[in-house]
Amino acid sequence: MIRRSRFTEAPAAWLLMAPGLVGLMLFLLLPFALAVVLSFTNLRMASPLPLEFVGLANYTLAFQETALPRALLNNLLFALVVVPAQTALGLALAVLLDRPLRGRTVFRTLFFLPVVFPLSLIAVVWVLIFAPGPDGLLNAALGVLSLGLWEPRDFLNDPSWALPAVMLTSIWQGVGFQMIVLLAGLQAIPRQLYEAAAIDGAGRWRQFLHVTLPGLRNPLIFVVIVTTILSFRVFDQVRIMTRGGPQDASNTVIHEMVRTAFDQGHVAMGAAMSVVFFVVILGIALAQRRLLRQRGEVS
Repeated sequence: MIRRSRFTEAPAAWLLMAPGLVGLMLFLLLPFALAVVLSFTNLRMASPLPLEFVGLANYTLAFQETALPRALLNNLLFALVVVPAQTALGLALAVLLDRPLRGRTVFRTLFFLPVVFPLSLIAVVWVLIFAPGPDGLLNAALGVLSLGLWEPRDFLNDPSWALPAVMLTSIWQGVGFQMIVLLAGLQAIPRQLYEAAAIDGAGRWRQFLHVTLPGLRNPLIFVVIVTTILSFRVFDQVRIMTRGGPQDASNTVIHEMVRTAFDQGHVAMGAAMSVVFFVVILGIALAQRRLLRQRGEVS
């Protein structure tokens, strides 16, 4: 009976999965396969030259004649700063808003609101905040807090400040997502565990270490992996706020891909960059997932 029911349910299962599988094929697998094919050609926009096979030339030139190495380094630095900062801040907000505070629903909504807004709108707002000169919002605030000792800076046009400015924008915009996921994980932890820990004499800090963190292992793994992938996909903020400058100080891989493929018209090299980028993200996500799972099993 069990085998027969499984056999009769199989067509219905495939029918239900069909829309998702078709979307996966059309919008993910097929474009990636096309990018792999194009990366071995000399395709350029509006070029009179015939399409030819050039082998690995685009991959070699991408590392030698473009800003791809600097963009990869910027992406790595961006992820190393944004992922732990955003996750820690999201966890702190989740723990704070899980308590019975007055008006906590309003605070949850306010903290989550930036996630709903388009990144392009967020970037424009932060461009105004980072405006140069003493009249800029951030410069003026820092001037007041430092009692006039702060010297106004042009954050978005300074090689030392451009990437940190994009980082700050991304952390502010995305922390609400981590907060909501971790808040849901907190509410799934049985309260009896906290009561038992309190009876055993554990204070708030010990309860957090031995009850909260183990209970949030899977949500934390999910949040860290998703945040890492999103941090490598950063584009909108860079395009609007700095356009990768100054001197490629805030350039990222996706921005370099778009600049190479569409601004410069070298479609094939942009496709090669996308393939390299896919391999890098896949390797980091798999290694991160395995490492986090091993740490969870050991603990």
